[in-house]
Amino acid sequence: MSKIAIVYWSGTGNTEAMAGFVKAGAAQAGTEPDIFTPETFRSELAEEYEAIAFGCPAMGDEELEETEFLPMFEAVEEKLSGKKIALFGSYDWGTGEWMDNWKSQCEKDGAVLVCSCVIANNEPDEEAEAALKAMGEVLAKI
Repeated sequence: MSKIAIVYWSGTGNTEAMAGFVKAGAAQAGTEPDIFTPETFRSELAEEYEAIAFGCPAMGDEELEETEFLPMFEAVEEKLSGKKIALFGSYDWGTGEWMDNWKSQCEKDGAVLVCSCVIANNEPDEEAEAALKAMGEVLAKI
């Protein structure tokens, strides 16, 4: 089983709930992932994990959260080449453009996205919950 990190930022609790579903899926597959917030995840830690799930909601003009998450993510980007990752997050309005842009940036960084990105409009519904648990299972089996 893989050593997995789940790194997320949540302002309203929606993305935190999503991280919990990823963790539950990984646990069902037999792996206990480590959970981090941006304050506790340093770029050096990326090397310790076979896979990382990153979660961040859409903020402002469909962008990643700029104060805590984005600085951490920018510090980790240089470590993403060849790294197996997954992306998730919630939004309140818009079309999900922030996730498309984030996915494109990760691909430019050389990251290997191992499953479809999961987005939820506000609170994750049953469909998002199932997709997030499946994400955790995929990450656990890498």
